[in-house]
Amino acid sequence: MSHFKVTKKSKKSAARTANLKTDHGVLKTPFFMPVATQGTIKHVHTDEMRRLKSQILLSNTYHLMLRPGEKHIKKAGGLHTFMNWDKPILTDSGGFQVFSLADTKNKTGESLVKLHRDGVSFKSYIDGRKYDLTPEKAFQIQKDLGVDMAVCLDECISLPAKKGYIEKSVDMTTEWAKKTKKKYLKTKGKKPLLHAVIQGGLEKDLRLKSLDDLVEIGFDGYNIGGLSVGEDPNDMYKVLDYLVPEMPEDKPRYLMGVGYPENILYAVKQGVDMFDCVIPTREGRHGRLFMWRGKPNLAKKDFYKTENIKSAKFASDFSPINKDSRLPELRKLTKAYLYYLIKIKEPLGQRLATLNNLEFYLDFMEEVRNNIKDSKI
Repeated sequence: MSHFKVTKKSKKSAARTANLKTDHGVLKTPFFMPVATQGTIKHVHTDEMRRLKSQILLSNTYHLMLRPGEKHIKKAGGLHTFMNWDKPILTDSGGFQVFSLADTKNKTGESLVKLHRDGVSFKSYIDGRKYDLTPEKAFQIQKDLGVDMAVCLDECISLPAKKGYIEKSVDMTTEWAKKTKKKYLKTKGKKPLLHAVIQGGLEKDLRLKSLDDLVEIGFDGYNIGGLSVGEDPNDMYKVLDYLVPEMPEDKPRYLMGVGYPENILYAVKQGVDMFDCVIPTREGRHGRLFMWRGKPNLAKKDFYKTENIKSAKFASDFSPINKDSRLPELRKLTKAYLYYLIKIKEPLGQRLATLNNLEFYLDFMEEVRNNIKDSKI
């Protein structure tokens, strides 16, 4: 039986809903994954994520490998037990975090990262300890964590980049994906679903080549990587326009690291199923709130707004942070109080703003699913 089944296709676009079966439950797509990088969403407890009806959380292989270590988490009973989360978890490969260190040098001018055909060597930003992360090792770590969905190690390059380098990077990513799949097939016992990452920058021929190469190997899902890394949103949209229609219809499609609600909505209309981004949590910690503009209406271009709670206009705004929230603290506490908390740098303020934004994103995705069912988008 397939782990992924499309349940509804919109008559208005390529948007679709589906059921994605995992060891810890069936996910309703399209969905958004709140980012619990180090096994926690900053300032937020997993009980609160259940109350906000989050279907899944995303954690980071790189950070958990460095601290507290996958062996320690495995000893604790796995990541689900360690963080008290009984629903699905996806971990990315850690490649993005490793390669983001590529331009970082130590005191002697040596790069913290060395790339080679077998993987990548790097030094911990915590204690300087050397690590070797191979495709096989990246998968094994994720299996030891006990997650529901794992991602193959890939090279995420910075843009802009020369086409020749992007071509070599695509070949490297494919080679690593082959090694991961080989390790996966040899691994006994319960295994996570395995996703591979399509790379290729903004080059159409390389994107399609990357996709073809990975489909030939065969995976449980396909991720679109290397976007939302500073390029113009319209450039990202162009990639989605030609790439998503070529992706397998019977497998989940995951756009990594995206994005603002309008970016997600555009991608959903192209047929993308899965999303993650630090935006709701990061913006919340800086005092920016996501709010509906009136009743939810995705047909409107400006269906939502962001408000800077540090603005003086909120100092005497005694209306609730969110009168319709599932959380009593957001219904009972006021914007004036939140303004005050953020101004005095009280962590409770960051926590409340983060909860508000996560609830908005999760409600937004529920609205998206309902709109697809009714062919409104």
